[in-house]
Amino acid sequence: MLEYAGTLLTAFVFALVLGWVSIPILRRLKVGQSIRDVGPQMHLSKAGTPTMGGLIFIIAGLVATVLFMPRNPSGYLVLFMTVAYGSIGFADDFLKVVAKQPLGLKARHKIVGQLAAALLFYLALRVLDVDHALVVPGLGQLSLGWLYPLFVTVVALAATNAVNLSDGVDGLAGGLSIITLLGFTIVGAGAGLQGIAYPAVALAGGILGFLVFNLHPAKVFMGDTGSLALGGAIAAIAVLSHTELLLLFFFGLVFVLETVSVIIQVTYFKLTGRRVFLMAPIHHHFELRGWGEWKVCTWFWLVQALAMVAGVLVWLATR
Repeated sequence: MLEYAGTLLTAFVFALVLGWVSIPILRRLKVGQSIRDVGPQMHLSKAGTPTMGGLIFIIAGLVATVLFMPRNPSGYLVLFMTVAYGSIGFADDFLKVVAKQPLGLKARHKIVGQLAAALLFYLALRVLDVDHALVVPGLGQLSLGWLYPLFVTVVALAATNAVNLSDGVDGLAGGLSIITLLGFTIVGAGAGLQGIAYPAVALAGGILGFLVFNLHPAKVFMGDTGSLALGGAIAAIAVLSHTELLLLFFFGLVFVLETVSVIIQVTYFKLTGRRVFLMAPIHHHFELRGWGEWKVCTWFWLVQALAMVAGVLVWLATR
């Protein structure tokens, strides 16, 4: 456990240093976030805040993982998914803030990139001879056979887009991701899965350092660079540890609720022309109800933390 603590601390300190060095550079380069006028009006004042800050915890997490993790193919595969999806997000952010293309990467190009990364991930799973199965806690393995490639793709795309949807309040997505990753750290360490535990705790430490600059009022945003990278890492960890159901119902509960709120809002509006929430994702609904950003984060983090603890208890009871 001391090595895991050292990994987290190293990533945290490295992220702090990277933040102090890179944020002034991003300001000078005028790599500022554009704020859509369809969101809460109180967010318009954030226009121009440096973005692509996800590079801070990506780099910190990669460095700490490589320094501390024993050679482990699963761990390197988690890092691949982090970088692959982070690269897609970086391309999107770059087009928006540097090339001044407001829409960023075209939706079809983004989807193609995500599908390609998921396919490479699946092929690597075959090389590692990972069981093509879904583990149901307390019931055992359910073989997915030829459906497994589709299952892996759905997990990857769902996780990346869920984290991305949650990135709408200063510090929210980062804090939620730390909780999720710490849950996976406990599972990985308890099951002897070093390739899961080390990347998870390293990324958690990197995000913790990033939050020093990202908490309200944020000095930097993670951008799609960070949110897609976190989604890719979380998806890879869940698949490699066969804990996809733990992610869905416990470790990533708030991510799921954010996604479901968007699905409900869009579907209900198309059917009736009316809205269920004041605005979706649901964190914006609470903002428009008068909640400040700190209050939104505090309550959402608390829900995620309680769900994570429940998930760990379920895992311990059924392993």
